[in-house]
Amino acid sequence: MIPRLIIERPMTPDETAAWTTPGEQVRAATFRNERRRSEYLTWRTLVRRELGRDVRIAYNDLGAPILPDGEAFVSVSHCDGRVAVCLSQHPCAIDIEPSGRDFSRVADRYMTSAERCLSTDPLWPGYVWCAKETLYKLAGRSGLDFREDLHIEAADLAGGRLVGRIGSGRPVTLSSACSDGFLVVSFC
Repeated sequence: MIPRLIIERPMTPDETAAWTTPGEQVRAATFRNERRRSEYLTWRTLVRRELGRDVRIAYNDLGAPILPDGEAFVSVSHCDGRVAVCLSQHPCAIDIEPSGRDFSRVADRYMTSAERCLSTDPLWPGYVWCAKETLYKLAGRSGLDFREDLHIEAADLAGGRLVGRIGSGRPVTLSSACSDGFLVVSFC
């Protein structure tokens, strides 16, 4: 399987009906927030549209989505206006955020001074946030601190690459992009 990165607008209930199970539709109906319902049904639709209608979707002990029959690894992210799904033969992770989101109030909680020096791009705090979310998902364990345990060590925004590290582990090369008003960082 070639890694796939799918980013789309949230779908309507009619668009997701043929791709989601009755149980998923019932569960979605319990969500108070309509946006959350749409995101939930959309990412399931995207997975099944790519891999087949019979793909089973579950969650691991940490609450991350998995495909228990082993068709692929999956990672999901959503924000207001977009749903992103990464599918791969290997562990993968993705995060998406609107490029206009203001990270300035919380940047001290997740960015180190060394990370601040890596770029002067005004979108840099958003890229770092997305990269650390991606590393967190890739780590597959809870309790990681964004400042202490997840690190961004190099950036080439023009080339679409960031290098991060989970704890003292090996360097991880992430893909980065700003497209259609959204920041996307992934490991597929």
